[in-house]
Amino acid sequence: MIKKVIVVLLHLGYWMMYIFLITLFLVIIAKGNLRSANLRASAPMAIFCFAPALLGFYSFYSLLFNRYLHPQRIGMLLLASMATVLCCGAISLLLMWPYKGLASGLQLVVMWLVTAGIAAIHGIIAFVLKGFISWYNDIKVKEELNRKNYETSMALIKAQINPHFLFNTINNIDVLISKDAEKASLYLNKLSGIMRFMLYETNGEMIPLSREMTYIDQYIELQRIRSSNAGYVTYEVDGTPDNRMIAPMLFISYIENAFKHAEHKKAENAIHIRLQIAANRMVFVCRNLYSMEAPMKQEHNGLGNELLQKRLQLLYPGRHELSITREQGVYQVNLILQDA
Repeated sequence: MIKKVIVVLLHLGYWMMYIFLITLFLVIIAKGNLRSANLRASAPMAIFCFAPALLGFYSFYSLLFNRYLHPQRIGMLLLASMATVLCCGAISLLLMWPYKGLASGLQLVVMWLVTAGIAAIHGIIAFVLKGFISWYNDIKVKEELNRKNYETSMALIKAQINPHFLFNTINNIDVLISKDAEKASLYLNKLSGIMRFMLYETNGEMIPLSREMTYIDQYIELQRIRSSNAGYVTYEVDGTPDNRMIAPMLFISYIENAFKHAEHKKAENAIHIRLQIAANRMVFVCRNLYSMEAPMKQEHNGLGNELLQKRLQLLYPGRHELSITREQGVYQVNLILQDA
C-alpha cells in the first residue's frame, strides 16, 4: 500500500507544478512586470485559476471515483461528471462575484463554461492519479495474498505430513524397542531431527540444500523400518549441495506419496529416488511401483498436484520443469530446477 505521506507528497507536487505554470503564464502576460498588476484585479484571476481546479480535482478524486467508476455505471459517471464540473464553474463565478468588473450576460456564460472546462481537466487528472494509486495498492494487496497463500500452502503441507507420518513412525519404533533398543533410540533421534526441521527450520522461503537433504535422508531411513527388505527403497545423490539454497520441503510431498502408494514391498527398487546436483540445475526423480489391478490415486496428502504446481510456479517461475508419468505399473515424477 502507498503510504499516506507519499500520497500527500504527490498532491503537493501536483499543485506546486500547477502554481508554477500559472505564475509563468502571468509573467508572460504581464511581460515580466508583475508589480504593475493591480492587486484587486488579480484576485478574480486567482479565483478563476484555482477555485475550479481545486473543486474539480477533489470532487472527482474523493467522490466520483469511488462512487461511479464501474463498468456498469459509465452512464451515471458521465452525467455526474458533467453536473459536477458545471457546479464547480458556478461556485467559482460566485466566489468572483464580489469583485467589480465581473462580466455579465454572454461573457458570464462563457466564463462559466471556461471554469467548468478547467474543473473537467483537473477532474480527469484526479481520476488518473487516483487510478494509479488504486492500481498500485491492488498490486500490493495481490502480492500480500500470494504470500499468505504460500504460507497457507506450507502450513497445509506440514499439517498433512506430521500426523500421518508421526503416528506410523512412533508405532514402528514402539515395536522396535522390544527387539533392538539401541536401534530404536537411533530412530528416535532421527524422528526428533525431522520434527525439529519441520517446526523450526521451514519458516523461511529458502534453506540450505544440505539441510533439506538431511531431512530427506532421515525420512527415508525411518520408512525403511516398515519393511524387512533392505532393497525396497534406493536413494541416490549425484553431486554435492555446497552452499546452494532451495525452497523447504519441495521434494518431500512426492517422496511421501511414493511410500504411501508403493506396492510390491518385497520387490527390489519398489521405490527409487535420485537427486542430481549440477552446476546450474538440480534434477529430482522419484519412481515407485503400484498395483495395476487397483489403480492408484496420487493425492499428495490431499493437497493435489495443482497446489504443488502452483507452489513451483510461485517459487521458481520460468525456472522449473515438472513431468509426471504413469505407465505399466510405474509412477514417476521428474522435476528439474534451474538456478536463477
